[in-house]
Amino acid sequence: MDRCVIVGGAPIGDYRRASSLLRPEDFVIYCDGGLSHEGGLGRAPDLVVGDFDSHEKPETGAEIIVLPHEKDDTDTFFAAKEALRRGFRDFLLLGVLGGRFDHSLGNLSLLLYLEARGAAALAADDFSDMEIVSSSPREIGPEYPYFSLLAVAGEARGIRVENALYPLEDGVITPEYAYGVSNEPLPGKTARVSVREGKLLLIRDRKE
Repeated sequence: MDRCVIVGGAPIGDYRRASSLLRPEDFVIYCDGGLSHEGGLGRAPDLVVGDFDSHEKPETGAEIIVLPHEKDDTDTFFAAKEALRRGFRDFLLLGVLGGRFDHSLGNLSLLLYLEARGAAALAADDFSDMEIVSSSPREIGPEYPYFSLLAVAGEARGIRVENALYPLEDGVITPEYAYGVSNEPLPGKTARVSVREGKLLLIRDRKE
């Protein structure tokens, strides 16, 4: 099964960076206002979903799912659920961070939702790449000058950080004290993060 790319309506300033993350075989879902990014990304939709309160319903040959205005799911959340239903287990989320803060936080919870259902998900904005660390370790290569670890789903325990300016062994990070912000891979090294219990949000900050 190929990867699913979900494009939301949050600002994208660096289209060159965003489009470089796309693969020819990706299945691309545009969510309502995310259609404003179609030209910048240079990628036609495979599926469009939304209630079309932020963008007019497009004239396209792609499949369209029209949603009601009053609903529990945001357009982006519906897109993720629909993609899971169709069998996708690998996700890239673009245009989901920035702009309205409530939407950004809601879309960060989408990373937790997908991870809990056995899916791999990466959210990328103009500055960072974000994903959940739980049962499998994650690496931070030297192309990322900074990275941060935040407890976004309760307490995380047994945290190990290797090859970093601030290493950690059997650490604990809680939502109340974010001391895992702004670490750095050692020069020429690939940092490694693992968690024994709980989940962390890993934010890799790219070079400007």
